[in-house]
Amino acid sequence: MSVTLLVPALDEEKALPKLVERLASLDPAPAEIMLVDGGSSDATVAIARDAGWRILETARGRALQINAGVEDARGEIVCVLHADTLPPTDMVRVIEDAMQDRRTALASFSPVIRGPERTRWGTTLHNWAKTWYAPLITRPHLFFRGVRLLFGDHAMFFRRADFLRVGGCTPGDAVMEEADLCVKLARLGWVRMLPQRVYTSDRRIAEWGALKANWIYFKVGMLWAFGLRSRMAKHYPDVR
Repeated sequence: MSVTLLVPALDEEKALPKLVERLASLDPAPAEIMLVDGGSSDATVAIARDAGWRILETARGRALQINAGVEDARGEIVCVLHADTLPPTDMVRVIEDAMQDRRTALASFSPVIRGPERTRWGTTLHNWAKTWYAPLITRPHLFFRGVRLLFGDHAMFFRRADFLRVGGCTPGDAVMEEADLCVKLARLGWVRMLPQRVYTSDRRIAEWGALKANWIYFKVGMLWAFGLRSRMAKHYPDVR
């Protein structure tokens, strides 16, 4: 199986150099690395181009960027990787092994939230628990089938053909686009979170504080659950 790593980005020049370095060390290497840029005004595109990544420029909005990237991807498997998330060096092998099981429609790594000074174990634990309690509260029929709701910092991956079959991410969503995708792909098979870790930046927690950050994560999830989608982005400000 061939793997495309898809990085949706907007003004990520601070985070991107570390990701470029990490992806250059992957063994085995992916079939391609694609940056899907939503209109950056900084050096994001230049950094990715210098690294030899394929560049696709689209309108702003993570759902739109992911949809365009998957449509244009050359790999059979697509992994959506955020610019501030660092995967293990055997990432491609882990993805290929997981997707050998045709019963799996969507899978992810287990995120650990880490900053330059410490690991945020409390929020990391909350994020793990949220993959269970979110479907229990919002989609209990899926919960009792074992479905988990995964999120962007999990480095989610899926078959390109399955993504296109279910219609991809809901256009216009700037937040929680991953949750909708979990619900859609759960119709086709298992939604799983693997034990292998990715390390994602604590920049939101550093900006907001741990209590406020976890409250925002919970509040945005509930807005999604109750169909108040237009309010989600307002309550989830950008942190770059």
